[in-house]
Amino acid sequence: MPLHLEPGKTITRAALHRRYGGREQGGISPSGRSSNVFLFTDPKKGEQHGYIFDGQREDGPYDYTGEGQSGDQKMIQGNRAIRDHQLEDRELHLFDASAKRLTYIGQYEYVSDYPAEAPQKGSPEERLVIVFRLRPIGKTGPVTVSPLEHLDRQQVKAVPVEQQHTEHTMVVPGAPYKASRKEQKLVLSYEANLLGKGHDVCRLRLWPKDEPAPFLSDLYDRTTNTLVEAKGSATRAAFRMAIGQLADYARLVKSKPKRAILLPEKPRRDLLKLAKSQGISVIWTDGDGFSSS
Repeated sequence: MPLHLEPGKTITRAALHRRYGGREQGGISPSGRSSNVFLFTDPKKGEQHGYIFDGQREDGPYDYTGEGQSGDQKMIQGNRAIRDHQLEDRELHLFDASAKRLTYIGQYEYVSDYPAEAPQKGSPEERLVIVFRLRPIGKTGPVTVSPLEHLDRQQVKAVPVEQQHTEHTMVVPGAPYKASRKEQKLVLSYEANLLGKGHDVCRLRLWPKDEPAPFLSDLYDRTTNTLVEAKGSATRAAFRMAIGQLADYARLVKSKPKRAILLPEKPRRDLLKLAKSQGISVIWTDGDGFSSS
């Protein structure tokens, strides 16, 4: 059963499913009663689950994040229904679900997909999501532009620490994802320490050429040309992660910055040796100040 709805027209979700089938919950709704897969987008609500890529992109396709609100997304169920809709002779139909009544945007087709890191609600850990690239078929109604299109594509850009950006709230200000409070408190305390010494401090927003979205360093001390990555604990796992992150950041900065790991306490001797072997210094809280290796 083809969809008889003009782009820009509205319909209630209940009426849509009564007429054409499909599940009444979730962002992806394959129908078992008609040859349709319904997609629903609500940018503000989607931000809560890290759906920060969704919207029209400058290069043409519409980016749409797959389903699965926690953990890494997998190519199953609704996600597989999007990828395989042409093989299964189904149509993709996109709706704006930000109001009480759905607004029909139009028919789309699957072009490709790519993996991307995104925050997950209530956790400092990132996860992998599937972002589908969809191409419109025929006329479409108004679409929301992807938040990524509002950012310049500068590879390395200084941003203020006080904006409290995370790797994704820089894209969608006010999104609920936050780094761990312990790390945030540590970063702000060390920033105050550096500012008290007259240092010029910021964060670096880094955007490799072929990556779908930028990411951020915790701190960058411009006075000493030092990248600082903060961790909320002095565990080996935290050290390993910090070393990898600093390597990722530093390769993009032309000035070949020094690197440092910021911790809430002095780490074990072997972890100090690990950092030293990689040419990385370690900074930790010491009373009302900080000590370093």
